Amino acid sequence: MTTLSILSSAVALPAAAGVCWWSVVAGRLGRMLSTGLSLKRGLDKEPEAASVSVVVPAHNEARVIGRCVDSLLSQDVGDLQIIVVADRCTDATESIVSERAARDSRVTLICNKECPPTWAGKCNAARLGADHATGDWLAFIDADTNGDPRLLRAAISEAQRREVGLLSLLTDLECTQWFERTTQPVAMMALLSLFPPDAVNRDDRSRTFANGQFLLFDRLWYDRIGGHAAVKDDLLEDLAFARQICQAGGRVNVLRADGLMSCSMYGDSEAFMRGWMRIFLEATHRRPKVLRKHARRMLLLGWVLPACSIAAIVLGALAGGFWGGLAVILGSGSMLMQTVALVWTWHIGRQPAWSVLLYPLGTWSVYRAMRWAAQALESGEPVKWGGREYVLKPNE
Repeated sequence: MTTLSILSSAVALPAAAGVCWWSVVAGRLGRMLSTGLSLKRGLDKEPEAASVSVVVPAHNEARVIGRCVDSLLSQDVGDLQIIVVADRCTDATESIVSERAARDSRVTLICNKECPPTWAGKCNAARLGADHATGDWLAFIDADTNGDPRLLRAAISEAQRREVGLLSLLTDLECTQWFERTTQPVAMMALLSLFPPDAVNRDDRSRTFANGQFLLFDRLWYDRIGGHAAVKDDLLEDLAFARQICQAGGRVNVLRADGLMSCSMYGDSEAFMRGWMRIFLEATHRRPKVLRKHARRMLLLGWVLPACSIAAIVLGALAGGFWGGLAVILGSGSMLMQTVALVWTWHIGRQPAWSVLLYPLGTWSVYRAMRWAAQALESGEPVKWGGREYVLKPNE
């Protein structure tokens, strides 16, 4: 064998691994979609008569709160109560909500000025809202979301059909700024690799998951587990709620919003990185070793495997012969399967296909967020969230 043949064969091995990996990813996507994870299924049947209370915790959300409340006021449900808890706000959040409350009696504004030291800020605000809720169903919705008028009707219908204590949604992430377009789809893909929705929805699931952007509780189950007091110090109360419901014998399901709800998560790049750092930190149960393992996987998938695949194509073409041809086939197959899996994933998340080209940059950003989370745990760096700082202890 020539030197070129040896080199092309060497890089063909990781290219072959790339073919296998992305084939598995594509297979998982197909299996996930085949289980009927779209919320739109709930539009086929009218829900049984029920009242619903929506609680929106809002800390300095003037950027998005008006849009959120307006979308809730448009909901196609009869007995609706909207409670916005303006939590220690220093911007125009209170005045924006107050103006809508003056126009529509379904909107209630609660102004909260303090948070107990033993509570996470968002959990405390949500608790205050829940204390005023009267509905049979209790929905906790983030202030940065925007719902289709059919959202609550479809969600209640599906929750009733599935007989769940908690229904959560994977919202369509709005990507309009450069840091969102680059990183948001990759970050969500990494999160869902930890909590595959089709596995979460099985009765024999080994992992529990929920997305705090939309949590719809049967009020009986919410009260049974003790409400927000049961998760009062969790920075990802959604995951904690899912565990609590399942431990109490209830069921948790996660569905795709599929066009019925979108979310504009962060207004600037610093908040974006801090937010995802916190998410990964809690999703891995505050374990630095696990964070670093997943961070390394980001570099492997975003940089090492594509580089080896491209090298296999180039070196194989130069080397020629059987081994060179095999390297070209494996390198091309790896890049093709990666492109197919990513375009499919981006399509499910309602992102443009061209933004797949930004995947390497997104993996680098996610790598940084995961490394930052691991370092914060080990160094005692405070985690900022919801107007407070938390020093978290790492787990082994």
